[in-house]
Amino acid sequence: MSVTEALLLTAKWSNDNQGVITIIVFLVTLCLGWISGIFSALRHKPKFRIDIIPGPTFCCTYFTGTSYQSFDVHRTGVALYLAIANVGTAPSSIEDISVGYHWHLKPFSIAWLKYTIGWFWLHQQTVALTDFQAAIGENIKVYPFLMQRNFLSGSKAETYLDVGRSTNGVVYFEQGDSWGGFFPSVHNETVLLKIRIKDVFGRSHHTKIRVPSVSLEEARKYNPSFGKTLVELRDQELQASSQPN
Repeated sequence: MSVTEALLLTAKWSNDNQGVITIIVFLVTLCLGWISGIFSALRHKPKFRIDIIPGPTFCCTYFTGTSYQSFDVHRTGVALYLAIANVGTAPSSIEDISVGYHWHLKPFSIAWLKYTIGWFWLHQQTVALTDFQAAIGENIKVYPFLMQRNFLSGSKAETYLDVGRSTNGVVYFEQGDSWGGFFPSVHNETVLLKIRIKDVFGRSHHTKIRVPSVSLEEARKYNPSFGKTLVELRDQELQASSQPN
């Protein structure tokens, strides 16, 4: 069969089956549109980039002056001055922020396997009693909070992030009464932390950072109420002393 004859037969078949061809074209177009819509939806999602800004970013573990059985009770506080940018392709809001660390435990115990290979999480942020601040010459710089209002200005950072937008602020965590190796492991005066941010769609955004491990006296240079929130809530007296080793 020549090429000419083949083309004539194809044209005749097309003329005789126009209805079938129309349906096939319609179904193929529908499928392609559905598939492209799925891929388009997958491409459009938020992506938060998490960075640390110089300022009140540190971890502090301190004794409370009390004991549990034969153990001295200690607590851990974490302050993080975060910069969060939406570098994805869809807007979203910051819904929740958690911080995780590795326990300071002897190797090969059950808890060591769980919290030294894995992470122990502080899921609940703590309301700081006063603003984080620093003296710069004769002036006082007040750092904005990310998830609570500042006391002096009453301002609050924007947590809704459109594509290409960023926000920044301090988040604060206080861990309750602890003992033994239930505190962050310190290496070269730093602590490895994992920050997890959940957006309003339930997606998680992570980063790992090392932050300075400081004394309570150093921490309170940024905030005189550091470590006092749980004390105030429970109407207790805190007799803080040096950090665990």
